[in-house]
Amino acid sequence: MHAIKDSVHDYIEVSGVVADLLDTPQMQRLRHVKQLSTVRLVYPSANHTRFEHSLGVYHLARRACRHLGIDGSRAEAVQAAALLHDVGHGPYGHQTEGIILRRLGRHHDEVHDLLGQGELARVLESHGLHTDTIADLIDGQGKYGQLVSGELDVDRMDYLVRDAHHSGVPYGTIDQGRLLRALTFIDDDLALSAGNLATAESMLVARALMNATVYRHHVSRIAGAMLEQVCERLLDETPVSAEEFARMSDDELLAALRQHEATSDVAARLATRDLYKRAVWAELDDVPDRVVDADHETRRDLEAEIAAAADVPAETVLLDVPGRPSMPESSTRVVVNGEVRRLHEESPLVQGLQAAQSVQWRLGLFTPEESVETVRDVALSVLDLPDAGTRPSGSRSWPA
Repeated sequence: MHAIKDSVHDYIEVSGVVADLLDTPQMQRLRHVKQLSTVRLVYPSANHTRFEHSLGVYHLARRACRHLGIDGSRAEAVQAAALLHDVGHGPYGHQTEGIILRRLGRHHDEVHDLLGQGELARVLESHGLHTDTIADLIDGQGKYGQLVSGELDVDRMDYLVRDAHHSGVPYGTIDQGRLLRALTFIDDDLALSAGNLATAESMLVARALMNATVYRHHVSRIAGAMLEQVCERLLDETPVSAEEFARMSDDELLAALRQHEATSDVAARLATRDLYKRAVWAELDDVPDRVVDADHETRRDLEAEIAAAADVPAETVLLDVPGRPSMPESSTRVVVNGEVRRLHEESPLVQGLQAAQSVQWRLGLFTPEESVETVRDVALSVLDLPDAGTRPSGSRSWPA
């Protein structure tokens, strides 16, 4: 057994199957995929990787297994799944997940094919672990899969604290030790034991504050929208295949974007933080349902219609419509007065956080600075938006 120094958990002990998995090319690739993708254009110190995060998730899974009395090969399987839970991510993580889903029909946590062959399969099988079992755990299936991917998973416990630490913000603080000690299984469902309503609330408060200040910062959203569109162009107009794209690192993707004429201009903008600006920044209540619920193709059609009416190149109009507000963690099971109850049923605070999500929601329309006014005027008509309340704030304070 040896120990790895970590910025969040201090020393993380690794041995056995986990130590062997760390040295596989698939895990080492995660050293070159940033955890927060375009957020680092807002918070300069947010340069941590999915490799660090994966180690942290394994560490918390190991502690959870000890607390819950999970041992032997079953504990090895849970810990291996925790370490490998992000191995299916494409470059820039979640930022390219929609592209990979549309092109290859799989989410990052659907990794049966990836684990079923090559070095990962060899290592897992050499330790007596079935690749399908590990893939199912990563996908959150079964009793123990809830620890890896669920409402109380160790993934969430690590990334909130890690992302806050590296971003330099105080909002992601949660009591990991209390959460781990409160975990229990009731009828094979993972829950928090009695007396931990506030513990569960704290995790949702941390997530809500991180969403508002870090994960959904408008600069990150602009860069993310630019990246998604130029990646689509890379796959449509160059020889790069979807499978090759899905296994790139961040640097490999940026190099590929720079290499091809069809994508080099946006690649240069992303590399130098020369980003588009907000033409429209609209609240949920002001946006018609047909726009809020539009699928990918419909959003692209709306972009093309706005660009044509504004007489600007189609690729310079980007419509970013988040999904409807949701908070799956609000259904976390908590023992209250001897009964297992859902968190949102017991907590007025959580109900308030759910309402706050709707208030914070914004539709974004992004374009180069010189086109902002023209594009904005056209977009208000095409998207059926009111003029009032759709103009972004003029604040220039950092992060901007």
